Amino acid sequence: MKLKIRRYRWSDLDTILSLHQICLAGVGLVPGDGVYYDDDFPRIQEIYLACGGDFLVGEVGSRVVAMGGLKPVDTRTAEVCRLRVHPEFQRRGFGAAMLLALEQRAMELGFHSVRGDTTLNQEAALALYVRQGWRELSRQQVGDLIVVYGEKRLFPPAVIEL
Repeated sequence: MKLKIRRYRWSDLDTILSLHQICLAGVGLVPGDGVYYDDDFPRIQEIYLACGGDFLVGEVGSRVVAMGGLKPVDTRTAEVCRLRVHPEFQRRGFGAAMLLALEQRAMELGFHSVRGDTTLNQEAALALYVRQGWRELSRQQVGDLIVVYGEKRLFPPAVIEL
């Protein structure tokens, strides 16, 4: 099975909201836990696309099975948000493909680094970020959960020759 990655379309809204809910329920995250939220979904155009970011979906055949967004933090940094792969399609490299596509898109948009967060509950996501070269910045307790914040530089620092 091949994953085809494309830009989000308005007609994807119900599908990606459902994907989000399925994925978070699968790792025990639920509304009211302090980390779960979904109010950005009806505003993808405004929050991700119109402000210099992007939102991508991954399809197998005609089924949306993965997604991820880029939200500008400032002119140099974008936040990777909503990185999800349907449980039936996990462990096939689709999460890595989506993260790589988001990092590539961030570079195309001129960002120098990406940031993101996940929880200790999301072991596969933590392992993915480590494999992709992200570094942990900090951890914070939110309710009963530990949120892990990380980042990755997309451009190497400038080398100054003397």
